[in-house]
Amino acid sequence: MAPVEILKAILIGIVEGITEWLPVSSTGHMILLNEWVKLQVSESFWEFFLVAIQLGAILAVVVLFWQKIFPFRLGRKDRQEGGQEGESESGFIKKDIASLWGRILVATLPAAIAGLLLDDWLDEHLYGPTTVAVALIAYGIWFLFLERKQDRVFSIKKAADIPWKTALVIGLFQVLALIPGTSRSGATIIGGMLAGASRPAAAEFTFYLAIPVMAGASLLKLLKVGFAFSGQELAILAAGSVTAFIVSMGAIGFLMRYVRNHDFKVFGIYRIALGLCVLAYFYFA
Repeated sequence: MAPVEILKAILIGIVEGITEWLPVSSTGHMILLNEWVKLQVSESFWEFFLVAIQLGAILAVVVLFWQKIFPFRLGRKDRQEGGQEGESESGFIKKDIASLWGRILVATLPAAIAGLLLDDWLDEHLYGPTTVAVALIAYGIWFLFLERKQDRVFSIKKAADIPWKTALVIGLFQVLALIPGTSRSGATIIGGMLAGASRPAAAEFTFYLAIPVMAGASLLKLLKVGFAFSGQELAILAAGSVTAFIVSMGAIGFLMRYVRNHDFKVFGIYRIALGLCVLAYFYFA
């Protein structure tokens, strides 16, 4: 096994862990990175690797937000403490968190249906540097437009307070993320803000959405590719996933701290600059 391939997987995991959660498009960064750092693997494994390392990123969300997303009470003490908060909080299931998961699933359905129907077509027709660059620039401009009002008031302050209708709106915006270069987090944050959710609420709900979306995408790719991996491929997958998990822990924490006191203009500017770099590299270099 070539150690250099493991180092490449670690580098890719670092980029994935950062760009998956920031609204800057992990796909755009991966396309550029793949031009300079190519793993010596089959094309089918590379496609699976890009999706599967997201499982490491998902685990970071589960660890960081465990108390907010785990809907069950496992012990007697846990149930007794829940009962002190009111009857609606007693019992084996935490009803408020169960309701949150209902809204997460509602927001997941539009992209899940569209992804199943259009996955192969999108890979054949839209996965390319031009599409990625245009999406990067377009959504960068959208972020700047959205943040033009300094006195914008958001009625929804917490992710747990996002109503069912708003969850569906966010889910419809998530469909746009099927276009390479859009950024899943970018699309859903924009959708949430347009529907009245504050930046922290929209960002946190976006993290929750990642759990079923990324898990489903990884499973879909795994079923297409199969379960037969070589020892080197498994080592590459493990190195990338573990790295993505560690880096994601920091990236998620950074974004949640950042959005409490800052807007998304800097990400809009960065997206436009990256989109122009993608165009320049592939068409003028």
